[in-house]
Amino acid sequence: MNLEKYKFSLITLYVILFIFFFSCQKKDKTYFETIAINDVKLSTPKSGSWRYNHDEKFQQFGDFQKSKKITPKAGKNTIYLQPIGEFNELQKNEIALTKEYLRVYFQLDTKILPVLPNTIFPKSVKRVSKEGHEQVLAGYALDSILIKRKPKDAIVLMGITEKDLFPKPEWNYVFGLASYENGVGVTSIYRFANGNLTDSNFNESLTRLMKISSHEIGHMFGISHCLNANCVMNGTNSLTETDYHFARACSLCQMKLNSSIHYNNKKRLSELKNFFKKLHLNTEFSLAQQDLNLLQ
Repeated sequence: MNLEKYKFSLITLYVILFIFFFSCQKKDKTYFETIAINDVKLSTPKSGSWRYNHDEKFQQFGDFQKSKKITPKAGKNTIYLQPIGEFNELQKNEIALTKEYLRVYFQLDTKILPVLPNTIFPKSVKRVSKEGHEQVLAGYALDSILIKRKPKDAIVLMGITEKDLFPKPEWNYVFGLASYENGVGVTSIYRFANGNLTDSNFNESLTRLMKISSHEIGHMFGISHCLNANCVMNGTNSLTETDYHFARACSLCQMKLNSSIHYNNKKRLSELKNFFKKLHLNTEFSLAQQDLNLLQ
């Protein structure tokens, strides 16, 4: 009888240990599930904001996979920046740092092409704004200059001009314009520094250029406006709204991007943290550090 009790107790112990062992073997979280803890929930849209004025559909990961998009491949995997205009040393530095940022953000080789002069714009596509400064028709820069000059090995060509842009006669201005199918876009740095880049507003202007350029290139890679969290892929109606959005892509948008480019997520995150630290971009540095802390 005692032997039977002993056998029963031993079997019971094995069963308990078996259950305990497998209950402890939780499935390892993916990188995206891990950093999702740091996603910041979107606030209720206010009057005048992008989400208040636009009724957009939430792009789930499955929707993204089915969408038309460009993807890097051998021999066509370089991001090019095309400066157009007359740039001072601060502006040249801003473009150089944006090139470095995009290389890290997308984990793709990024190059700056030789500067094109403002004389490439004919008088017919120029006008004087209500504020009194010269503007250039964004569509001309896109269709008549950039699309025709896209290098053969380019996955993306992004034009950067110091001239203010307008999209059509009835509009005051536009930050930029893009052809997602062609992988070509143009943005103006004019508004990012109110037409006067200085040491004091340099980081503010740079951060805006980083956000706008990575946002537009993100669209080229098939990512729609984000409705998941505070994210660089959120739609924006103003610089105030752009400033409110993080340069950080949320966990869902990172998953979409990584499915097309297949980079090492932790390497990318570590490089982003170092970039933000070097330039004293404290908010973005803190966000990258918080994500890295979750991966330790």
